Amino acid sequence: MDHSKEKLTITEWAEEDRPREKMLIKGISALSDAELLAILIGSGNKNESAVELSQRILYSVNNNLNSLGKLSINDLIQNFKGIGEAKAITIIAAMELGKRRSLSETEKYQQISSSRDIFHIFQPILGDLRHEEAWALLMNTSNKVLKKIPVSKGGITGTVIDIRLIIKEAIENLATNIVLVHNHPSGDTKPSEEDNAITKKLKEACKLIDIHLMDHVIICDDGYYSYLDNDKFL
Repeated sequence: MDHSKEKLTITEWAEEDRPREKMLIKGISALSDAELLAILIGSGNKNESAVELSQRILYSVNNNLNSLGKLSINDLIQNFKGIGEAKAITIIAAMELGKRRSLSETEKYQQISSSRDIFHIFQPILGDLRHEEAWALLMNTSNKVLKKIPVSKGGITGTVIDIRLIIKEAIENLATNIVLVHNHPSGDTKPSEEDNAITKKLKEACKLIDIHLMDHVIICDDGYYSYLDNDKFL
């Protein structure tokens, strides 16, 4: 049998290429992102160890874990030999767990004091989406979060925000302050003319019922734009 054509198993890797053993000896923090990914996929292909395959996967997204989280199951299967459906599902599931952990950690930001607090809350929700979504953050007079509500979901290029839904939710939850939040899948934080128009429209609607539109924050992978910080319309 020609073993050169078989996938490499963990026991066939070189000693220094065994992330499980390395984790047990040195602790999980000693592992690189590629080594952690290699533990998930378990084996490589006939030309690469699991670590080498993982390095190549990460290289394809510029070693950015947020970008890795955007890959679909088909992206992984079609572009990387040795990644089948089961391994792709494992990777996607691990990325989703990481996202949910980040969401859990944002509970400490229950009182909003800056646009960065808003970014920390919504980046795990919106940062790696391929389509636009808009959310409203409802708060009381002390800027304590009452509720986070999704208000629209769109395609790659935009979304339609229902102002009536935001106002209805604000009244029902006795909110006095609102922040509108949406993402730009393109990675460009600069507001569009449509973003400006909806900000003005929502601001006027809030005035009629004595609710304050505090901010409109545009979320991207690794940055954000705040209308309030830029003294724009608010």
